[in-house]
Amino acid sequence: MTQTDQILCIGSVLWDIVGRTPRKMASGDDVPGRILRIPGGVAMNIAMALRMHNLPVSLLSALGDDAAGRELLLNCAARGMDTQHIYVSAEHPTDQYMAIEGANGLIAAIADAHSLEDLSDQVIAPMADGRIGTPETPCSGMVICEGNLPERTLAHIANAPEFSAADLRLAPASPGKAERLSPFRGHKSATAYLNLFEANILLDKVLKTTAQAAEDLARTGLYRAIVTDGPNPASVATHGQIITLPPPDVTVLRVTGAGDVFMASHIAAEIQGFVDQDALQFALQSTAKYISTETPL
Repeated sequence: MTQTDQILCIGSVLWDIVGRTPRKMASGDDVPGRILRIPGGVAMNIAMALRMHNLPVSLLSALGDDAAGRELLLNCAARGMDTQHIYVSAEHPTDQYMAIEGANGLIAAIADAHSLEDLSDQVIAPMADGRIGTPETPCSGMVICEGNLPERTLAHIANAPEFSAADLRLAPASPGKAERLSPFRGHKSATAYLNLFEANILLDKVLKTTAQAAEDLARTGLYRAIVTDGPNPASVATHGQIITLPPPDVTVLRVTGAGDVFMASHIAAEIQGFVDQDALQFALQSTAKYISTETPL
């Protein structure tokens, strides 16, 4: 494989601290459960899911030169990921994420991705300085970007010549960061993966179905929009075509990372030759398997 054969995942690589309980929770509850420390971050979650499909992955991110960062580098290498372009900082700590999940879904989460935000220029530098590409010879492979990157960096990616030949795939990271994808509205080489809540934030609307949201996002000029809504039907919209399918009915045991697994599975399906309805079905089935088990990626 050459570097351009690899799928570039640009964004957060960190440690997830996730507390899970089989009970329904409300604000202020104190219940028994389990607390896990697992590799996470949107870019890392997508990369792990892609590696489950034996796809080559290269990470562009920022880690601290600390025990947490060194452990993550070893974990990535053990999974067969290319980490040579990860920026390691002696001044910044490795980022982390904390979430609480109950039987009624995600209760609360905090993403501490300040190092990634502060070091975003160094993170994307390999795309322009010749290590991966240059403005004159841009990378022509698939590039995944996510909303933990600051908006100024995402705006640069949307317009910079070193990204102009890429197949861009976008993930908002969370509803609170969905608006960071605004620079890509009208981008003819970008595919956006969002849930309905995130899509409504980006559109500044209150749409009730994924089909409506995906169609409206495609009308902004995106190449394609893919919108999910938990147990409700998911939709893919390109210009002039909308596909909608229901996900499998399963018992949900976890939700953190589900959107990342969906995105990676859809990408894997397309690389394997699936198109349209078949690719969406593959992604929905893979995500259903993920949320109904507690096996780590």
